[in-house]
Amino acid sequence: MCGIVGYVGERMAVDVLLDGLKRLEYRGYDSVGVAIASEELKLFKDKGELTKIEAHIPRWEGKMGIGHTRWATCGRPSKENSHPFIDCTGRIVLVHNGIIENHLPLRKQLEGEGHVFTSETDTEVLVHLMERYYRGDAYAALMAALSQVTGTYAVAAMVEGDDRIVVARKENPLVIGLGVGENMVASDVTAVLNLTNRVLYLMEGESAIVTAGGVTLFDAEGNKVKRDPTTVTWTVDDAEKGGFEHFMLKEIYEQPAAIHNSLLGSLDEIYAGAVIPDMEVNSVKLVACGSSSHAAMVGKYIIEAMARLPTTVELASEYRYSPGTGESPLTILVTQSGETADTLAAAREARQRGCRTLAVTNLVGSTISREADHVFYTNAGPEISVAATKSYITQLMAMYLLGLRLGTMRQTLDRTEVRNLSTELRSMPRYVSGVLDRASEIEEAVNMLAPAHHIFYLGRNINYPTMLEGALKLKEISYIHAEGYAAGELKHGPLALLDATTPVVAACVNDHTREKMLGNISEVAARDSPVLGIGVEGDRELEAITDAMISVPKVPSILSPVPLTVVLQLIAYYVAKKKGCSIDRPRNLAKSVTVE
Repeated sequence: MCGIVGYVGERMAVDVLLDGLKRLEYRGYDSVGVAIASEELKLFKDKGELTKIEAHIPRWEGKMGIGHTRWATCGRPSKENSHPFIDCTGRIVLVHNGIIENHLPLRKQLEGEGHVFTSETDTEVLVHLMERYYRGDAYAALMAALSQVTGTYAVAAMVEGDDRIVVARKENPLVIGLGVGENMVASDVTAVLNLTNRVLYLMEGESAIVTAGGVTLFDAEGNKVKRDPTTVTWTVDDAEKGGFEHFMLKEIYEQPAAIHNSLLGSLDEIYAGAVIPDMEVNSVKLVACGSSSHAAMVGKYIIEAMARLPTTVELASEYRYSPGTGESPLTILVTQSGETADTLAAAREARQRGCRTLAVTNLVGSTISREADHVFYTNAGPEISVAATKSYITQLMAMYLLGLRLGTMRQTLDRTEVRNLSTELRSMPRYVSGVLDRASEIEEAVNMLAPAHHIFYLGRNINYPTMLEGALKLKEISYIHAEGYAAGELKHGPLALLDATTPVVAACVNDHTREKMLGNISEVAARDSPVLGIGVEGDRELEAITDAMISVPKVPSILSPVPLTVVLQLIAYYVAKKKGCSIDRPRNLAKSVTVE
């Protein structure tokens, strides 16, 4: 969850670290800290966002350092619980992302040996373990320390008088940026792009020694590894706001391009079997968390409609605890970051069950891309705002493409159907642009929602999960309690909660559920709940029974989640803006959930 960064080279390290931390703050913003190596180790850390305390951070001289931005897991947000942590000698300093599960017994042991702890965190045991094992070699001390812990980690450490940063990872991401006479380490490639676009992604269990002159890479067994660097194709400018007030709004407006990039070449790859080779598929299981789970739910409708395959959806956080059926479905793991702890654990469990696995992810080089049998990259580009927008819309594209591939394999789609669907998918950037052109109308329409404390989101069929996603977006960034419901379930309890103070957002498109949906909306209106309808342009019946209506372009019903999703994203954004909420950094949340 947290963000770590390190630098060694000829520049003033504190400036490089602060720039990197700004780009990692989406990973956590409970506290920030830096440690600089000069004649002696210098340490600054404090509770709060970087922007609030940046002016107080000393501009120390020193060409090497490590930094951290925290999302609190073990230990409350406080200065004392902020990283980096320093040992009792004042010579070893360390930052960490992950969870040390056995930190309590280790802490007891170390305290018995005379080590003095200054925080409530699990991380602090690592720096004291390094102190226990340090005999003049920082790397050896780190490896010895990590051999004593159970849990997950991306860690960077340095020792006074040593010109090396030593790093290691287990189930948490870590990337090394390769410069000329300088190198950098970070949780995410966005932090290094001002320095270089040549990177090494550490693989599971790997570690490294990083100096200004080079990098020595080791595998999980301690053997040296040679690997060619990856060249990152997007620039640091791609991660800037570009004149938009918030990253979220910028990323919403980037969705036509993101859809185009997601589709570019992928249709040909799908048909050629580059993502799913020819194989027998009798059933499909989609596994995901959060917004990705809603994309997976939409995917269930798509795959069943296109490929006629039995398809189930399971939360990644629950997958390992289910008994399984003894079958081996094609298991599709959907994760924007490729580092979601629960989804990675589910991937490993699926392989143990003998399932063929396919990862749908945005990040090239992520852990899931290396652990799955097959990978589909969504190519959304960098997404900084915590709330998923363009990463979600490109996951929908992936679902459509996988549905086409499976339908083609099983011959449940004929050539005409494939051609027509492909044509409509290629038109999706235009349809989404059409929704964005109505942004001012959407902003005005949400006036009826912003004062509410509770809101219901209603949909049917493939747009039931679409409304789940809409409700989640509103909850994440506006802090309004919102619930997505299958509209037909209203009469089974939720109808009791409707009154004039509880607005309803209802999606009604031209599919086989339309008449039923109109009836459900009428039931809501009869209880005096204000209704914001989302429907196809020119739908006079819907307009007549709603208090306000937002129009979307007419598309084939199976593709309707795409324009509807964009409307729902804008609704959430404008409600949060009216309420003055922290849109890009909602409280208690982080972009990448790398803890269970």
